[in-house]
Amino acid sequence: MKIAIVGAGIVGVTTAWELASDGHDVMVFERRSAAAEETSFANAGVIAPGYVTPWAAPGMRVKVLRSLLSSHGAVKLRWPLSARDIDWMKRWQRACTLDSYLLNRGRLQRLAFYSRQRLHDVTQACELSYEGSRGYLVLLRGKRECRLVQPGLEVLRQAGAEFHELDGDAARTIEPELSRDTALVGAIHLPQDEVANCRQFALLLKREAEALGAQFHFSCNIAPLTRAAPRTLQLATGSPPLAFDAVVICAATDSAALLAPLGLQIPLAPVYGHSISAQIREPLNAPRSAVMDERYKVAISRLGMRVRVAGGAELGGAPDVIHPGALRTLYKVLQDWYPGAAQLASGVQQWKGARPMLPDGPPVIGASGVPGVWLNLGHGSSGWALACGSARVLADVMGGQEPGIDVNGLGIERLSS
Repeated sequence: MKIAIVGAGIVGVTTAWELASDGHDVMVFERRSAAAEETSFANAGVIAPGYVTPWAAPGMRVKVLRSLLSSHGAVKLRWPLSARDIDWMKRWQRACTLDSYLLNRGRLQRLAFYSRQRLHDVTQACELSYEGSRGYLVLLRGKRECRLVQPGLEVLRQAGAEFHELDGDAARTIEPELSRDTALVGAIHLPQDEVANCRQFALLLKREAEALGAQFHFSCNIAPLTRAAPRTLQLATGSPPLAFDAVVICAATDSAALLAPLGLQIPLAPVYGHSISAQIREPLNAPRSAVMDERYKVAISRLGMRVRVAGGAELGGAPDVIHPGALRTLYKVLQDWYPGAAQLASGVQQWKGARPMLPDGPPVIGASGVPGVWLNLGHGSSGWALACGSARVLADVMGGQEPGIDVNGLGIERLSS
């Protein structure tokens, strides 16, 4: 088939490689000037399938309210809030039931564990080399964090994830440079989880896809699809139409607008995350892999000779405005755990990215209901952890093959149930 993919983030690139590997004629269109320039650009890089769970969960509304009232809370609302943001919050609240949570958690974790294995398979098949390291340590500052993390540990047990509960001293044998001036009651160690450079992987896999014949076209702002010709693409500024056998939408938060003329109402909202990246000052003082501060929901990752600190979740506000408070939290957590590890006087990269989230958690993968239009979108803050599995699932479904996992609940029909 001649297939067009809209979007060249990590989801679009992995989808392109899988479809090209299956022998399809693939063309990718991206509005930015390069691949992985937006949501995939500077995320934490953590791949921890057992921690991929829906935000919509029982008790989350109270936790979010507490976060909003805390100066270093992980969740913030910024003004202005759009009608889309308000509608998303209403849908999210309705999804915060136990039954919905259990269903969506199962869907996400099936996909996440499959995706991690698929990442390893692709890396080996293509002989890719990118920044990364094995191991993930969740830091528990006090007894409250130890108590609050217990439901999450039950999730890990049910998922069959390998983990170890450690005291503070044992945690420091895994990450010896953790500051002893910051209280550490305990930690959860996940030895099979990892950190890897999402953008670096995307650029390497793009090259592999091109070697298979896939074509990438950048600075292409695609116009919304039309009912009359849904498998035809045009530039928003006007251009001759290009017809395809199939169109795959992987365009992050832009996906909803592209699909709206087809009568598809996708409740996507951008939930913004932030990161800072800096060169390591002294390797012996830096993290060995990745740690997560459970209290502030901030990850500190080692990516080669850089440290990346990432976290936060903001709904609303302007996409190009970084709120100083979000960065203060990142700097605080870095200073608490690894003081002096990074060169912060100059050359610090500050990033804000819009994560395309659906209210109930899992992405939508598969047929749109409009012939020839396919979806791979709504991965939220877990795009890197889910991308490789999502791409293979979509390629299998498009090719009429049985996917490697149960995909029940990952289709668009879930949004209208």
